[in-house]
Amino acid sequence: MAPLPPLPPVPGVDDADLRPGGTSMLDILDAEHARLTDLYARLSSTMDEAALGSLTSALVAGLTRHLSAEEQYLFPTVAAVLPDGSRLAESEVVADQAMLHALRRLEEGPATDLRGLEEVDPALHLHVRRCEETLFPRLREALSEADLIRLGNRVVIAEEAAPTRPHPGTPATPPWNKVVDPAIAVLDKLRDAVGRRATEI
Repeated sequence: MAPLPPLPPVPGVDDADLRPGGTSMLDILDAEHARLTDLYARLSSTMDEAALGSLTSALVAGLTRHLSAEEQYLFPTVAAVLPDGSRLAESEVVADQAMLHALRRLEEGPATDLRGLEEVDPALHLHVRRCEETLFPRLREALSEADLIRLGNRVVIAEEAAPTRPHPGTPATPPWNKVVDPAIAVLDKLRDAVGRRATEI
């Protein structure tokens, strides 16, 4: 069972019969993997120095939001519903922390110094491969479409309230990341607005 509270009771209707509106968590994360991989490819191949800063900021912000939402909902679900889920989830959280450190180095370096991309590249591609080849297929078998949609709705909300800058030292597991990430995000978004930093492309 997905780690979410049940839907409000409806007389004569079983919770399992209800299909909430929205998109499956796995479809949302799949689409984001494709978008982030494409953004990375654009950044690594651009020769336009003027575009480097905005592309780098967009990749850092997008990937940071994505990892925050996965740590809040994907990995706890993996831990809750798969027999070896706790081990898999812990491994993914460790990998996420390493990627956040790489994103911080990328963000803090000058826009023309793309050495940070050499760290982000393999980490991002391995992350996508593990999700799409191992985690997602198993979750599709273990969970109902309704559960995946309800999780997808939470992921959308979590990303809207997620930090836009990497903070590898903050809590990476519930319940504390669900409290700390939105609080840090307020400061990140204020800095983004003051500095006119691009967080979307």
